[in-house]
Amino acid sequence: MRIDEILGQATSRPCLSVEFFPPKTEEGRATLFETVRALKPLQPNFVSVTYGAGGATREGTIEIAGQIHREHGIETMAHLSCVGETVEGLRGVLDAIRDAGLDNVLALRGDPPRGETEFEPPERGLTSAAELAGFISKQGYEFAIGGACFPEVHPEAPDLETDLAYLKTKVENGASFLITQLFFENELYFDFVAAARRAGIEVPIIAGVMPITSYAQIVRFCELCEATIPAPLAAAMEALGGDEQAEFELGLAHAAQQCFDLLRRGAPGIHLYSLNKAPATRAILGALHVSRPWERAAEPTEAPATVDSI
Repeated sequence: MRIDEILGQATSRPCLSVEFFPPKTEEGRATLFETVRALKPLQPNFVSVTYGAGGATREGTIEIAGQIHREHGIETMAHLSCVGETVEGLRGVLDAIRDAGLDNVLALRGDPPRGETEFEPPERGLTSAAELAGFISKQGYEFAIGGACFPEVHPEAPDLETDLAYLKTKVENGASFLITQLFFENELYFDFVAAARRAGIEVPIIAGVMPITSYAQIVRFCELCEATIPAPLAAAMEALGGDEQAEFELGLAHAAQQCFDLLRRGAPGIHLYSLNKAPATRAILGALHVSRPWERAAEPTEAPATVDSI
């Protein structure tokens, strides 16, 4: 089922989803599918599987996504990036995604391969996620196309206005829903959604949330994507003195509170960045099923739907 259709039918509860990445070892693969089995009873509306830089995990993306969809009956979205791919290669990947029975693709430009600092489009390749969305739309595939967006502005964009103008092009080229980069302060999300609506972007904007399970790890992530950690949260984490269990518990509490507030205030969905591990994601999904914050809704901030980097 297409994710834009899932979002359009989400009358009893918002869309709850999870992101995985293709593991590189058999042990990692076993952990991933243990996580899938642990989360399935909580009925995520869909899961997504990331795509390595330069196509490093391309085959793994399609294989893992297809297996989750086929063997576990969970709607699955494959990520796809332009990095290192010609248009002919992209067409082959899209054919493989379709042949795996998948209905959804997240169109991304992608990060440069390891060791490179700038994106260089390959000869006969594409230059951006907006161009990729347009390419998919024009090829006759029946995929729902998703796109990435950045509440704190994409690192390569000079300002919010420029970033939103580009994002609008991505939507005009076929992206029917958006998923945000991670953020830790909900006002960033709601301010971004309001700005997107003023810019004429009307598709659903799903909030991407990453529970902090390791503070040092999340600091590295935030440095890479130029996301910020609110000062009170950073101070509370640093006061734990590197106690991993305490970091996990505080990170879980903060993410659960984030999700409750986002859904109570009208976000159409939450996309949890799981890092292939079940405990934090399972706890948050379980808590949301119990508390049902969407039934305690405040004045909606996210406008109703009308229907990856650069």
